[in-house]
Amino acid sequence: MKHKRSPIRDHQAESSLFFRRAVVAFGGIFALVGILLFNLYNIQVEDHDDYITRSNDNRIKVVPVAPNRGLIYDRKGKLLAENRPVYALEITPEQVKDIPETIARLQDIMPISEREIASFERDKKRTRRFNAVALKNQLSEEEVAIFSANQHKFPGVEIKGYLKRYYPYGDALTHVMGYVAKINDKDIARLEREERISNYKATRDIGKLGIERFYEGELHGTAGYQEVEVNSRGRVIRTLKYVPPEPGKDLVLNLDIDLQLYIRGIMGDRRGAVVVLDPKDSSVLAMVSTPSYDPNLFVHGISGPDYRALLNDKNRPLVNRATLGIYPPASTVKPFIAVAALEEKVVTTNTTRNDPGYWRLPNSKTRPFRDWLAWGHGRVNLKQSIEESVDTFFYQIAYDMGIDRISSWMSRFGFGDYTGIDIHEESKANMPTREWKMARYRKPWYQGDTIPVGIGQGYWTATPMQLAKATTVLVNKGKVNPPHLLMRTINEGVQEQATFAPYPPIENVKDKYWSTALEGMRLVNHGKKGTARRAFANTPYITGGKSGTAQVFGLGEDEEYNADELAEHLRDHALYTGFAPFEDPVAVVSMVLENAGGGSSQGGPIARRIFDHILLDKDNEEKTQ
Repeated sequence: MKHKRSPIRDHQAESSLFFRRAVVAFGGIFALVGILLFNLYNIQVEDHDDYITRSNDNRIKVVPVAPNRGLIYDRKGKLLAENRPVYALEITPEQVKDIPETIARLQDIMPISEREIASFERDKKRTRRFNAVALKNQLSEEEVAIFSANQHKFPGVEIKGYLKRYYPYGDALTHVMGYVAKINDKDIARLEREERISNYKATRDIGKLGIERFYEGELHGTAGYQEVEVNSRGRVIRTLKYVPPEPGKDLVLNLDIDLQLYIRGIMGDRRGAVVVLDPKDSSVLAMVSTPSYDPNLFVHGISGPDYRALLNDKNRPLVNRATLGIYPPASTVKPFIAVAALEEKVVTTNTTRNDPGYWRLPNSKTRPFRDWLAWGHGRVNLKQSIEESVDTFFYQIAYDMGIDRISSWMSRFGFGDYTGIDIHEESKANMPTREWKMARYRKPWYQGDTIPVGIGQGYWTATPMQLAKATTVLVNKGKVNPPHLLMRTINEGVQEQATFAPYPPIENVKDKYWSTALEGMRLVNHGKKGTARRAFANTPYITGGKSGTAQVFGLGEDEEYNADELAEHLRDHALYTGFAPFEDPVAVVSMVLENAGGGSSQGGPIARRIFDHILLDKDNEEKTQ
């Protein structure tokens, strides 16, 4: 017989179950509230500083401010690179209801090309609507005035001014100054490697070549910043703090712009380069490379057709021939080789030799090495061999010295290495050695390879800057200074002289050996048989020099050189290096004139005009002051 459960017991069981469930529920609620309170405590108290910082990061932005780029002057204080204000017509998309219609109306008051409109559309897609986008750059004063008078008709459109680099002397200084241009991905990668990217957050341009690139760190300055409060959309509400940028240092160069322009005028349409150094410290007074190009084209962004025209120009205006042009130095090296030969006891100051017009390797039936004068110079000594540029005399020296001693000595004069000039665009050219030929051609060095090296031909190449540097070493009797463009920097009115450490000198060479080579160079310009005597006839001052003619096109054994029958690009290069005045030189002039012919007939007269300008025009200026 089954017993029925008591209603009272059932009620008690249900009450007990409900109570247990309520306790569990309240316990869970209490635990969750505890967790919530714990997290609120952590957020409001423990992590307060962290969240305040995060909030400020969203509310406060640090906006970098670009510094003004330093200016560049010549030695007399004339401005070579300046910052000019340029004006851009900009549209803020958020403030303009109908952009196409606005642009159409703007075209009624000023010319706006389809290219400019396309560029604006591209930039607009990459920019927030509340930020201004340039529609037209480099507005003329007339265009600025016209828009200013009509600005009330164009809400959301305004003119903004910026500072842009400007080179007042155009192509006359391009290969010295270089230029600045828009920062690209390659520049950014380099700045990141150098850990300098933070200083360029607000900068649009950077030095690309020449002085502008080499002294970028000094010219750029230090960026400033401003802390601004922004809303949720990133719009600036107010400025909280402003730290001004530090402008870049001004540079004063050793260049004399008047001399630079004078030489540029002399060069005209010629292809070549002229370097003028002060032999006392190898400071660069002028460095001209022609043809050239206007660097201002690159500052504002050169067009594709214009750039391709420069790239495809057969005259290679983009190449700085003064430091990148490599040429056989030809007979200009004979005074340097004379010093080496004297010190190595290969010849003496009294050595004389007969020149029949050719020289042949001993015990050889190979083709003879010809002298430039077919019937020869007769019996000559070392000074006369420099004066008359006797090739056979130096063929014999090269044979007696060998390539090892020649290359070793000429490297001490700076050939085959960087000169140390303060621009990056420079070539080492080539001072040949046995090791170089084996690495380059996988062939050993033959005795016949050495002979043309004795007259600056064969595998030997040099730049005009190397030739100028070597000449200063000779003038200074072994003292070696690197050529340099910078004279001093100016930082907020404080001037600091630039210093360049000298290179190891050529020591233990007898003074009479230096004097013999220098006297030979004096005879080149003023001797009875000097190769450049016609160019320096009747000068009121005494000079020293050496001409050279570098062969470009090889002739057969029975062929004669006739420039009129050769294409212009196959004709000889004309070279010349010299110094003045002879006793206390103030200038060294070295040059290469491509495919111009003889060094004495073409280079000598130009050197004479440059020396006249430096010495005589300067005297006339001082008398009239």
